[in-house]
Amino acid sequence: MASSKLTKAEIVEEIAESTGLSKKDIHTVVDLFFSQVKNALLDDKVIEFRGFGTFEIRTRKGRERARNPKTGETVSVQDHGVVVFRPGKELKEASWELRAGQGE
Repeated sequence: MASSKLTKAEIVEEIAESTGLSKKDIHTVVDLFFSQVKNALLDDKVIEFRGFGTFEIRTRKGRERARNPKTGETVSVQDHGVVVFRPGKELKEASWELRAGQGE
């Protein structure tokens, strides 16, 4: 089963419908929210949303012999930051059964 995606515009639409607020106002709030999350991550802060999960930046160790998947060429990769998401307990438990029984 292919998963479908949900866009920011669709999220704004759903929030506007359920709250009665204007799409423009919702869009502004969503953009500000993502801006705050991004800035906090870039300031090396851990972001915790209780019941949802935690975002943080971790350092991924570089390698001398990484492979460029496009060309097959061997390249060296420096240590670099990557954003990591860890689901919270409620999200983890709710998603546990989501794909149960699908032989993948």
